[in-house]
Amino acid sequence: MEIKEYIREFSLKDVVRVRNPKVVAFGGGTGLSVILRGLKKYTNRLTAVVTVGDDGGSSGMLREDLGILPPGDIRNCILALADDEGVMNDLFNYRFDKGGLAGHSFGNLFLAAMTGISSDFYDAIVRTSDVLQITGTVLPVTLDEMVLMGELKDGTLVEGESEIPRASAKSGSPIAKMHLKHSAAALPETLDAIKAADIIIMGPGSLYTSIIPHLLVDGIEETILASTAKKFYVGNIMMQPGETLGYTQADHLLAIEHQQRHGGQGALFDYVIANDGVLDKAMAVRYRKIGSRQVLVGEHLPAYEYICDNFVIQKDRKVRHDADRLAKQIFEIYMGRRQP
Repeated sequence: MEIKEYIREFSLKDVVRVRNPKVVAFGGGTGLSVILRGLKKYTNRLTAVVTVGDDGGSSGMLREDLGILPPGDIRNCILALADDEGVMNDLFNYRFDKGGLAGHSFGNLFLAAMTGISSDFYDAIVRTSDVLQITGTVLPVTLDEMVLMGELKDGTLVEGESEIPRASAKSGSPIAKMHLKHSAAALPETLDAIKAADIIIMGPGSLYTSIIPHLLVDGIEETILASTAKKFYVGNIMMQPGETLGYTQADHLLAIEHQQRHGGQGALFDYVIANDGVLDKAMAVRYRKIGSRQVLVGEHLPAYEYICDNFVIQKDRKVRHDADRLAKQIFEIYMGRRQP
């Protein structure tokens, strides 16, 4: 990094920290936890809002056995916002591979135990966050049971977050629409965070099973639309088998617009952050073997302003977002230092 660029970046962080904006980031899976690590370098008033529709793996087992909300994505976000991600990160991500605990991570079991001694799941998250001294807040989008229902284009109805993409891939029929089996009300603290936000970010994450589910919860979409915050959509880098094969970034946005219950009130986002960096050949081949390809930007939809750059990091045989570059460009837009 050149000296001028280093000074400029240092100055940006310094100025943003003084203003200390309130940022609300929506997502699920590992995508949200990745970008939180970049965002927390600029502000300590950061709220991560997480879906609770997961019914697979350790989270799914605990959800079924104990009747609690799935802790996996919550755990990932708490760890991303922890002051010390070293030993505690390793401990909370440790996964048992033998005996009756096989398949469970320690962090999921910790949250399950904390739920048992707390008034509810939200209180358990707060107390776990205190233990790890996190920078910011992690909130579930709802405390109600969240059972995802997917309608495929052939008319088939599929129940369950993990089953929907599996059924779509098996039948060859794309997902057409999502809804909840039972209505769910937004956590009041989540709505309060949105109302107070200076910046709202949605994504990255699985389009139909992580991103759109937020909009299915009563109160979320309406409150985002009413907000005067700067609103960003962070596009996925890779297509997801069973959900978004063949999709461009424009297709992702059109799917969200199609899902909106209050779409006539305007676009949900102001800015679209889209990767236009190219994967190296070996990484592209590796992802093609699992049925995935890179998401292209596609058409620039007129409702949004686009921020296109190389946001991709290729490491450990995986592709992820460059959290530092992404956060820098979001805060440059917020501070008026950059035009899309």
